[in-house]
Amino acid sequence: MTANYGCVFLTFSCVITLLAQNVHSFSTKILEDEDATNQDKPRTESVTQSTVSAPTDTPSQCVRCCDPPPASPAYVMYQPIPQINITILKGDRGDIGPKGPPGKSGKAGNAGQRGPVGPRGAKGDIGAPGNSCKSYYSAFSVGRKKSLHSNDYYQPLIFDTELVNLYGHFNMFSGKFFCYVPGVYFFNLNVHTWNQKETYLHVMKNDKEVVILYAQPSDRSIMQSQSLMLELEEQDEVWVRLFKGERENAVFSDDFDTYVTFNGYLIKAKAET
Repeated sequence: MTANYGCVFLTFSCVITLLAQNVHSFSTKILEDEDATNQDKPRTESVTQSTVSAPTDTPSQCVRCCDPPPASPAYVMYQPIPQINITILKGDRGDIGPKGPPGKSGKAGNAGQRGPVGPRGAKGDIGAPGNSCKSYYSAFSVGRKKSLHSNDYYQPLIFDTELVNLYGHFNMFSGKFFCYVPGVYFFNLNVHTWNQKETYLHVMKNDKEVVILYAQPSDRSIMQSQSLMLELEEQDEVWVRLFKGERENAVFSDDFDTYVTFNGYLIKAKAET
């Protein structure tokens, strides 16, 4: 459609240009003919005609025969300017093009002011019932009625009397307490010494000595005690070991009374902290 309007415009322009050239040629020819006619007329006739045609009240002017004729006024050629209707050449509106790719994200602006508090929402549904509060317990108290003396090697102190063994956390065969509830524990060891013999014991946590219970050789037998608190993780072990020294290491007891005791209990479980 746009190409057709362009062809029409070019054709119209060519026609206007040819018309203007013809008008110019015709005007030039008329001027040349008038000049030729004026040159062929005799000078006397021109003078006589100008004298006769002049009004009586205007004084006459002398004209010499050798003077050239007065110049004719210049002809102003009119060149028409073509007026073109632009709306005729304007084509129909095209279809919308495809959407271009998204541009780069701009810089993040500054945070705005905090908005007003919204209205209070509706009350929610009742949730599922939770678990009941769980309590954690662990405790033991064991004793030994048989005496023990040896300097051959390190050896655990085995207990033969079970006073309290909650949930079986203390193993009577190995003489070790196994931690099943991580947390803080309190332990206490009571030993009766043997006169004229050394008493040298360690409270152990796994394979490391934590505290010592010691009594030098004496003429009298006495009671020795050691207490401590330990923070245990699951599967930690707490037990009592005889120390190997140069002298005989002994613990006194008999078959009728319990002189040696080892106690422990949970103070606070780790899950409750």
